Amino acid sequence: MHGSEPVALAAAPSPAPLARGGPMRFSAHIHGWLMLLPAAVLLVTFTHYPAVATIIDSFFSTPKGRRGAVFVGLDNYQAMLGDPVFFRALANNILYAASVIPLTIALALAMALWVNGKIAGRPFLRLSFFTPTVLPMIAVANIWLFFYAPGYGLLDQILGVFGISTHNWLGDEHTALICLIAVAVWKDAGFFMIFYLAALQQMSPQLGEAASIEGASRWYFFRRVTFPLLMPTTLFVLINAIINSFRLIDHIVVMTQGGPDNTTALLLFYIYEVGFKFWDTAYAATLTAVLLALLAFLALGQFLILDRRIHYQ
Repeated sequence: MHGSEPVALAAAPSPAPLARGGPMRFSAHIHGWLMLLPAAVLLVTFTHYPAVATIIDSFFSTPKGRRGAVFVGLDNYQAMLGDPVFFRALANNILYAASVIPLTIALALAMALWVNGKIAGRPFLRLSFFTPTVLPMIAVANIWLFFYAPGYGLLDQILGVFGISTHNWLGDEHTALICLIAVAVWKDAGFFMIFYLAALQQMSPQLGEAASIEGASRWYFFRRVTFPLLMPTTLFVLINAIINSFRLIDHIVVMTQGGPDNTTALLLFYIYEVGFKFWDTAYAATLTAVLLALLAFLALGQFLILDRRIHYQ
């Protein structure tokens, strides 16, 4: 009996490591959450809370003077359904997005493929393509105002060489939105080019060597290898392009003020006018809630549909 006692004591597990591991693991969790706390506070304060507060405000009336906000239910949404300017701005925004997004992505991809190759002056080309991205939107709008100025603008000066008469590009209903589309494509293509260029530089050069040995053409290699491998980047760029196309307001204020006849009034610009020009904050919150729902629906649809077709390396 006495000889077995040391064996039993030796076989018993020691609780000391668990006692030390518990506080250490808890301290690591606390340290991790404290590291995330500043970013979480900023995210909640400037993103989540304003979004929730905007949705709540859409169910109340606009406070005026001593009269506070009153709960009105869905009255603001019912008024929105009878607002022709809202539907005009929404239609303009859909047309704008449907034009800007594919043009910007196609141009960004083409520029990335070009400057990724071994060409003369490659650093200069990369810099020139990216330069419009770093310019403030107000400065860009004023630059393009000179381009579109009737009579003495750069565009009319170039067309005048070919005998084409002057045209009021921003004052014509048929060309005003097209002019804004050109500005947006010029401004954003260089920014998205950087992401495509980074993705191209991460691709293994052995893929191209193997394809050339097999006799594959450049177009076949791009269609079957390069573009599928760029799909994660394309999804990221597409989501950002959609968000950019629905948050445009700067150069509309500078260049057209939504005219002529609301031809260039996009949804966010109309929200800005309702909230800060007409001081109808409740109706502006309603329009903002619809815009948030629209963007959430588009982003969710992209993840559900396109994520299945993405090839991750």
